[in-house]
Amino acid sequence: MFVSLAVVTVFMSALLLVSAGAKSLRTRHITEQMSTLRVPKRMMALLIGAQIAGAAGVIAGLRWGPVGIAAAIGLTLYFAGAVAFHLRVGDRKGASPAVVLTVTSVALIVLRAATL
Repeated sequence: MFVSLAVVTVFMSALLLVSAGAKSLRTRHITEQMSTLRVPKRMMALLIGAQIAGAAGVIAGLRWGPVGIAAAIGLTLYFAGAVAFHLRVGDRKGASPAVVLTVTSVALIVLRAATL
C-alpha cells in the first residue's frame, strides 16, 4: 500500500508544482481562466504558495505521516474550493479536473492513514 501512496504522492506533487509554475509565469491560459473564475490577481501569490506548500507537505508526509495527512486535508480543501469557483461561474467542464484532484487528495488521506 505504501507504494501506491508514493506513486499518488509523486504524481500530485509534480502536478502541483507544474500548476504553481504556470501561475507564476502568468501564462495566457491561466490568466484567462482566473479572469473567468473572477479570482482577484492579488490572490495568485496565495494560490501559488498553497500549491507549493501542499506539494512539500505530501512529500514530507511520506516520512512523517501526520504531516502528509494534514497536507492532503489542505489540498482537499484547496481543490474543493476550486470546484466551487468553477461551478459558481457555470464552468462545469473546468470543474471536472478539480473534482478529480479533490478525489485524489482524499485518496492521499486514506492511503497515508492506512500506512501509518
